[in-house]
Amino acid sequence: MSATSLHSHQTHAVARPTVASITKLVTYSGTLAGVYLSVGFLFYYAAKEKLTAGAMPAGLQKVFAGSFFASVPGDNAAWILLGLIEASIVVVLAVSLARGEFLPTHRKPILLSGLSLGLFATALMGFANDMVGSTSGAAELFTYFGLIAVVMMLVRQLAPYRPLGWLSGNDTPAEAGN
Repeated sequence: MSATSLHSHQTHAVARPTVASITKLVTYSGTLAGVYLSVGFLFYYAAKEKLTAGAMPAGLQKVFAGSFFASVPGDNAAWILLGLIEASIVVVLAVSLARGEFLPTHRKPILLSGLSLGLFATALMGFANDMVGSTSGAAELFTYFGLIAVVMMLVRQLAPYRPLGWLSGNDTPAEAGN
């Protein structure tokens, strides 16, 4: 084989994925899949419960009796509005997926907007719990709020905002090109 044909054969060879490149992609994909699944289904089932019932459960109506929400906009209307906000989070996450924001090369403004709506919904529920003196419920919702904020910070640390391999530990200078 001549040197010219050997050289042309080598330039057309397909690069094989390395362990580092595979772990980068698996770690990135697993992280984003966890974000979409956990946040998406958290709010999907919450919205489904509220929107299919169409009315606030009797036990909660008793808790909120005499509160601001009982009179403006009313228990059932507040319940439906909260369900619509939660459903909008699911829709926004679906739009994020449809736009391909899960790809490492794409920024994630729609996903971050959906997570922001999650913060808003959680804050509304926490406010309502505080209003009726349910401090344990408010504390639980504050935990959800904080966890959604942490998820937002995590998303901002993923590609394309940072190198793909930082999360998997494969972003050393020797492997930065992989």
